[in-house]
Amino acid sequence: MSWVGSWRNQFGSVLRIISEVEGRIEGTFETALEDSGFYGQTVQVTGFHRGNCIGFTAVGSSASGDRVVTYAGLLRHGKMETTWFVVADQALSAASEGDPAKLQPLNWWRAVTTNVDTFERT
Repeated sequence: MSWVGSWRNQFGSVLRIISEVEGRIEGTFETALEDSGFYGQTVQVTGFHRGNCIGFTAVGSSASGDRVVTYAGLLRHGKMETTWFVVADQALSAASEGDPAKLQPLNWWRAVTTNVDTFERT
């Protein structure tokens, strides 16, 4: 089974795997979600696969700070079923209503977001 190719998730985000040499994958990721800190960027992904298991990571920066996303998943029935974690260093926050927002470091408990995605070949 080859992981190389384009994969689209249920929201329209695209993972492109361009290499899978010796269990290592390389490629790019573009989110379709406008509220994502990765929106408007093509980020490099790197990771590993073995059999039906896969994991990959990307890092990025935006006006709302630095972040890292890590996916782990399984190939089932031709679909890549994944879980993901985003860890964000900072977020825009205002002291009170009407005040300008400023980048503020996030406490650990607010820095992590997690969910699941299903990718299919395009």
